[in-house]
Amino acid sequence: MEVSRLRQEGPYRWVMDPVGAMRTRGVIYGDADLLGEMDERVLEQLANVASLPGIVGPAYAMPDAHWGYGFPIGGVAAFDPEAGGVVSAGGVGFDISCGVRTLHTGVTAADLAGREDALADQLFHRIPAGVGSRGKIHLSAAEMDDMLAGGARWAVGEGYGHPHDLNRTEELGQMAGADPEQVSDKAKQRQKDEMGTLGSGNHYLEIQQVAAIHDAETAAGFGLHEGDLLATIHCGSRGLGHQIGSEALKSMARSASKHGIDLPDNELACAPLTSAEGQAYLGAMRGAINCALANRQIITHLTRQAFADVLPEANLNLLYDVSHNTCKEETHKVDGAERRLFVHRKGATRALEAGSTNLTPALRGVGQPVLIGGTMGTASYILVGMAGNDARSFGSSCHGAGRRMSRNQARKQWRGEEVLRELRDRGMRVRSPSMRGVAEEAPEAYKAVEQVVEAAEASGLSQRVVRLVPRITIKG
Repeated sequence: MEVSRLRQEGPYRWVMDPVGAMRTRGVIYGDADLLGEMDERVLEQLANVASLPGIVGPAYAMPDAHWGYGFPIGGVAAFDPEAGGVVSAGGVGFDISCGVRTLHTGVTAADLAGREDALADQLFHRIPAGVGSRGKIHLSAAEMDDMLAGGARWAVGEGYGHPHDLNRTEELGQMAGADPEQVSDKAKQRQKDEMGTLGSGNHYLEIQQVAAIHDAETAAGFGLHEGDLLATIHCGSRGLGHQIGSEALKSMARSASKHGIDLPDNELACAPLTSAEGQAYLGAMRGAINCALANRQIITHLTRQAFADVLPEANLNLLYDVSHNTCKEETHKVDGAERRLFVHRKGATRALEAGSTNLTPALRGVGQPVLIGGTMGTASYILVGMAGNDARSFGSSCHGAGRRMSRNQARKQWRGEEVLRELRDRGMRVRSPSMRGVAEEAPEAYKAVEQVVEAAEASGLSQRVVRLVPRITIKG
């Protein structure tokens, strides 16, 4: 990206002033090096988002932003339904409610010594991963609708986990307003055998070690200590979410002219929040959020079973579960007045500060854990939402390292077997059904996560709490 096209307001804040059809500014967070790695299309897409009806405040791009479908990945934008605001399926993404769940294990890296391969094998055996992976759960039509309405609460009710897990889950495990009737039979059919599965791409289950503490007070509030082992799950709504997104984009594109919407890009197909098309998508999307919450809850149960087989002394308790592909109704102060807005976060996570009423009561006193996945073989981070971030990004932050090259480019540069050997030499155990997938997720295919989280902190979005290093990775 050519940074000369932007106006710099600080070392980590860059502004694109309105031009052409833009209704508001675009704001990108990151240092000059990170922006230099971003594709030029990030600017183009950010300008297009800023042109949509009813947008409130700037259109934001997080430090890990890169080109996506319609919206940049790492994009945040809020819309007011009373001002003609829209909902965009491209602004949520195809893997609706893809998110991260991190659990304490109650054991340390020393406890794992000598049992790494046994635990890796058990996790790989119990949790299906990869393209088209199927689990042992087969939902009937009635069970599917109950899951779409109930989310992680449904999963706990079915015996997958504990009720106290819900206290550490976004939306307390159940997204309100889901409407299973708005989810097509084809979407339901794609999902009926996929519950409890990781899927493919950048999804993973990782056993991580707390390697460094950056904020001792917050780490203590989160119950984190150096040497602790954590289990982190990164996945979403699988085939169901993809089908919902694909169908909604077609419906919104067809209806745009009827609503007087001139789309700057067909990938930004959208509908007024108050329209029939907008309401139908919101009902289906919320069902997909519940699907993702239920999926991660079931994987939590399977992870506990794997630990029980290998490390029976372990005790897995949830730290937090947060999504990063959503559109949520929230209240934010804009120009001194409270407004009801629908905030799109695509490849961006909430980063709520201590005291936020949107934060689960169990964590309200310390702030929201912001769970940042690195790349396979590199560090991950847990951060916390910073005071004042609501005004900087509607309480948002980056969600990961962000790709610096496409999957096709990565496959041309690396072979999966070579990547596995290198990681094994560094003490990591990786299990995957696909060497092609391993090559696509080679560590060097992503930006440096340290640089991304430093930018997030310097931008006032989220503050580093602990640094994690991977010990075992299960990849799709």
